Amino acid sequence: MFAAILLFAAVVGIILFLATLFRGRRADRWVAYAYLAPTLLMLLVGLVYPGVRTIYESFFDAAGNAFIGLDNYKTIFTDGDQLTVLRNTVFWVVVTPFVATAVGLLYAILVDKSKFESAAKALIFLPMSISFVGAGIIWKFVYEYRPDQGNVKQIGLLNQLLVWVGGTPQQWLVDSPLNTFLLIVVMIWIQAGFAMTVLSAAIKAIPDDIVEAARLDGVTPWGMFRFVTLPAIRPAVVVVLTTIGIGTLKVFDIVRTMTGGQFDTSVIANEFYSQSFRSDNQGLGAALAVLLFLLVIPIVVYNIRQIRRSEAL
Repeated sequence: MFAAILLFAAVVGIILFLATLFRGRRADRWVAYAYLAPTLLMLLVGLVYPGVRTIYESFFDAAGNAFIGLDNYKTIFTDGDQLTVLRNTVFWVVVTPFVATAVGLLYAILVDKSKFESAAKALIFLPMSISFVGAGIIWKFVYEYRPDQGNVKQIGLLNQLLVWVGGTPQQWLVDSPLNTFLLIVVMIWIQAGFAMTVLSAAIKAIPDDIVEAARLDGVTPWGMFRFVTLPAIRPAVVVVLTTIGIGTLKVFDIVRTMTGGQFDTSVIANEFYSQSFRSDNQGLGAALAVLLFLLVIPIVVYNIRQIRRSEAL
């Protein structure tokens, strides 16, 4: 850490020294280039080169020696295990952003201007301060299973509730595809606080005169939400949906912590890790990484366009 701090100070010192050497009309431009050069260098070394290298390796076999063309991509879309991975990823991307955003929006509306608004918001925002690994461990205890025997007591909250109502304990994280949706619940639990925070700020930014005018016109609560609140916060809703969608596509920690990708719960990010570092299949792992990158790009582009459109308005 000390060496990194010294290196950072040295780089900044060199940039400042070079910036002082420039004089004349074009000085500002050269100063800007001097400040941008380290950033561009780091992007090339840390992002562009690894990305190009990953694309290159995706056309080779497991050992990275023989060129096999598109065979790795063909495996992703034809192999039974890989198709299960794609199916699970679709479940995550379709369910998580919309449910988390809906929960956050509903919560933001319900607690808006209430007496205990701050405490209520803090309660749902708390999971955001927990790492995905920590959240996975917490919910793994919630789903914990023990055999239904006389002297054995359940330590999993869900199974204990089931026993209290006369049911039989279940191995929740074993049965597919139910286990995938139970993992999705963890992501929703974490991201609902983010959605609530952003959407609550957007709701408070709605002009009071518009709200008062709608109430004077006799608009019902549902009409208020449909015709006033939702159109006004639409840019914020889009940003929340796309942001959570990007995070969901890259989800790894929750799956790795709770099931390790077993029992048909693996997703693209986890499968990329498993193939690259567990099965030592560099080609297929690289192809999965490229696929993940291609899936994220349209969401990022759409998000940027929506942000620019909202700023222009």
